[in-house]
Amino acid sequence: MGLELLIEKCKRNDTKAQSELYKLFSRKMFSLCLKYSRNRAEAEDNLQDAFLIIFEKIGQFNNTGAFEGWIKRIVINNALQRYRSKGVLNIVNEEQIEDVTVESEDDDLNIDFLLSCIQELPDRYRMVFNLYALDGFSHKEIAEMLNITTGTTKSNLARARMILKDKIETYKSQVNLQTL
Repeated sequence: MGLELLIEKCKRNDTKAQSELYKLFSRKMFSLCLKYSRNRAEAEDNLQDAFLIIFEKIGQFNNTGAFEGWIKRIVINNALQRYRSKGVLNIVNEEQIEDVTVESEDDDLNIDFLLSCIQELPDRYRMVFNLYALDGFSHKEIAEMLNITTGTTKSNLARARMILKDKIETYKSQVNLQTL
């Protein structure tokens, strides 16, 4: 069954089509949820909530643009809404911004280690880091999505990078000690 037909059946609340659509996109969207969650259980909750919204709003999809992009936006917005409602996104002044860059000379870092480091970031830093560094949104877009200033997004990104840099340096020093 083609994607367009599957979408049309989902618009008519066909549960078999909804199940098929879930199977088609759940894996990729779960990976996206993991980036915005503290752990797997929270990612699973975010995924389920997002698909409920997708099925509720699928009638609004008008076949302009990529369907996967439409789903991705819902998944991200759902995760952000969870944290927005908890008030974890603090506003800071522009002068509090400190520019930090993370550079790695070698690519021997385990992806699971990196993902766990990102998941351990405080919520406000994790959200901004993921939106900016992994999903390519601008500071202006992030500020609008999270209802914070661009200065806050820049500050949160800098702090996230600083925390990740410290974790990576600690990890590398431990690995180097083990190889001696």
